[in-house]
Amino acid sequence: SSRSRSPSPSLPSSETMMWRSARRTISRIARLEITSCPLLQQEVRSNSIKTFQSRNFHANRVNLSEEYLHSMRNIGISAHIDSGKTTLTERILFYTGRIAAIHEVRGKDGVGAKMDSMDLEREKGITIQSAATFCRWKDHEINIIDTPGHVDFTIEVERALRVLDGAVLVLCAVGGVQSQTNTVDRQMKRYGVPRIAFINKLDRAGANPWPVIKQIREKLNLNAAAMQFPIGVEDKIEGIVDLVEMKAAKFVGEFGEKVEYYDIPDKVMKECKEKRQELIENVANVDEALSEKFLVDEEPTAEELKAAIRRATLSLQFVPVMMGTAFKNKGVQLLLDGVLDYLPNPTQVKNTALDISKGEEPFEVKISSKEPLLALAFKLQESPFGQLTYLRIYQGKLSKGENILHVNANKKTKVPRIVRMHSNEMEDIDTAKAGEIVALFGIECATGDSFTDGSIKASMTSMHVPEAVMSLSIEPKQKTQLDKFSKALNRFTREDPTFRVGYDDETKQTIISGMGELHLQIYVERIKREYGVECEVGQPRVNYRESITKKADFDYQHKKQSGGQGQYGRVIGYIEPTESVMDEPEFDNMMIGNVISPSWMAAIEKGYKEQALQGPLTEHPVTGCRFVMTDGASHAVDSSELAFKIAAKNAFKQAVEKANPVILEP
Repeated sequence: SSRSRSPSPSLPSSETMMWRSARRTISRIARLEITSCPLLQQEVRSNSIKTFQSRNFHANRVNLSEEYLHSMRNIGISAHIDSGKTTLTERILFYTGRIAAIHEVRGKDGVGAKMDSMDLEREKGITIQSAATFCRWKDHEINIIDTPGHVDFTIEVERALRVLDGAVLVLCAVGGVQSQTNTVDRQMKRYGVPRIAFINKLDRAGANPWPVIKQIREKLNLNAAAMQFPIGVEDKIEGIVDLVEMKAAKFVGEFGEKVEYYDIPDKVMKECKEKRQELIENVANVDEALSEKFLVDEEPTAEELKAAIRRATLSLQFVPVMMGTAFKNKGVQLLLDGVLDYLPNPTQVKNTALDISKGEEPFEVKISSKEPLLALAFKLQESPFGQLTYLRIYQGKLSKGENILHVNANKKTKVPRIVRMHSNEMEDIDTAKAGEIVALFGIECATGDSFTDGSIKASMTSMHVPEAVMSLSIEPKQKTQLDKFSKALNRFTREDPTFRVGYDDETKQTIISGMGELHLQIYVERIKREYGVECEVGQPRVNYRESITKKADFDYQHKKQSGGQGQYGRVIGYIEPTESVMDEPEFDNMMIGNVISPSWMAAIEKGYKEQALQGPLTEHPVTGCRFVMTDGASHAVDSSELAFKIAAKNAFKQAVEKANPVILEP
C-alpha cells in the first residue's frame, strides 16, 4: 500500500485484554487511595491536565498558509448492498444545500437519486459506478464519493478508498454486519482509512442497534462504541441522544431539516449514562490522556472526550458508532458533525510515493499546494466530450492550460479543462490545489497513472485489483457491428480494471471475465444501450481454483526407449500446502549436490507449473501448493530437459491425488 499508517483499528489481543482488566482493577484501588489523600489527588489531576494540554497543542498545530486544508474532508460512503448509502448521500446533499429537493432511489418519481445518474442504476435501484460530489457544512468543504454495495463492483470501492482520507461505514439496523460489510472493512484496513460507523434504517421493523455494535466488535474485530442513543426505534423513533454532549436532538420540518436540542427524557436517561460510561471506557483503553482522567474517576468534559475520540479514531484504534434513519430524515446532520469532528483532514493522513529518479525510493508526500505537483488518476470514464479522468491531487497545484508530466508514459501533456464533479454534472474551475479531487478532460492515461509538473519524477503506487471470478463467451449478433463491439470492449477494459477480455483459441470465442454474473450482465446491457450492439452470450463459467490439504510424497521415473537416444528422468520429493490457499505455486530445490543438472531443474519447475494450471478435479489452476525436490536420478545419455519436464508433470499428478485436493470457490 502507498499509505504508511498505523495498524487497522482492531480489538486488542487476549493478553492485552487481560492486562487492561488488571489495570482497571489496580485503578479502582488507586482511586480509593487518591480520593482519601487530597494532596495526592491534586498532584494527579495537575499532571493529567498538563499531559492533556500538551497532547492537544501538538494535535491542533495549524499552518496558517494552508488553512483551507484543515477545513477539508475527503470521505467515502461504503456498505453492504441496500444499507442506504445513496439515500444517505441524497440527504447530505439536501441538508448542505447542494440539491433543492430530495428524490428516492429507483427513480419512482421519474427523477431518481442524484448520485445514481445512469439509467440502469435508476431502473435496478442499485449503484453501479462510484459517483463524486462536494458540499459545504459549517465552513468545511466535504468531497464525497458514493460507492456501490455489490461485490461485483468492488473495484469502485477499492479505488475510492485508495484516494480518500476517511470513510463512513453504513450498516443496516436489522441486517447488521453482512458479507460485503466484511469486504469493505478489509479494503478500509488495507488502505488504513479511519472510519465512522453509521447504523442506518432505525425505522425498519426489527431494528436494534446494540446487536449491530456487538457484531462490529466480534465479526470485524473493531474497537467500537456508541456515540448516540436512539429515543425509540421502528415507527416510534422520536430523536437521537448525543452521548458526548449529553443532550437530545429532534428533527423538525417536512424533511427534518431543522435540528432542535432539548433535555434528555427521563425514560432513557439511565441507559444513556450507562452507554456514555461504556464509551469513555472504550476510548480510555486506547487514549493515554483520557485514561489518566479515568484513573482518578474524573468525568471528562465534552471537549476533552471529543478530542480523545478524534485522536483514537485517527490512530485507527477506535470506531465511533453513530445512528439514525436517512429515509425518515433523522440523524444525518449529526453524522455530518461527526465527519468534521472525528475524520481527518488531508494533512493528517500519511501518504508515501516512490521517487523514480532514485530507483523507486519511498518518500513521504507533503500535503501542500506549495510543493511540486503530484497527482494520481484513480478512475476513468467516457463522456460525450472525451475521456474524463478523476484525479486526486496530493501535493502542488494544477492549472488549466499548463503542461504536466504523465509519469508512466514519460511525456508532457497539456491540461485543456479541469472540472469538479457533482454526480454527472460538472463545474469548470481554473485551478485545483493539494487535497482536492477533480476531473480532467483530454488526458490519455490508465487507472493508477501518476502526474507531476516535471520538476520531480515520482509516482504513487497503484491500487489492489482483485482477480476475476467469472467468465462467459460473447459475440455480436450481427457481424457488421464488430467495430462498435470492439470499441465498447476497449472502452470498458480501460475504465474498469476488473473487467477483462480474452480470446479462446480452441472455441474461437471472445471471453469476458469479471467479478460476478451481475457485473458481466451490466456490461452486456451497456454494450446494447450505449453502442446499439445486441450480443449473444454463453453460459457463465465460474473461475474456480483447486488446492491441496495435506503433504504427499512423490517418486516418479520417466523412462522411454525407442531406438537411439531414449528419455530418462527421475524426480523424488513431496508437495505441501502453503500458508494461503491463494498463493501461486511455489518450487523449492532441497537437493544436496548436483545429482540433477541445474538446467534440468529449470525444466522440472516448468513442467510442474504447467501441470498446476490444470487440477485433477475441475481442470482449474492449483494454488496454495509447494513442490519440493529432495532427490532424483539422471542418465548420462538419455536424460534431457524434455524427459525431466514430463517426469515433473506426472509426479505432480501422482502427488496431488494423494494430497486430498479440494475445490476453492471465489
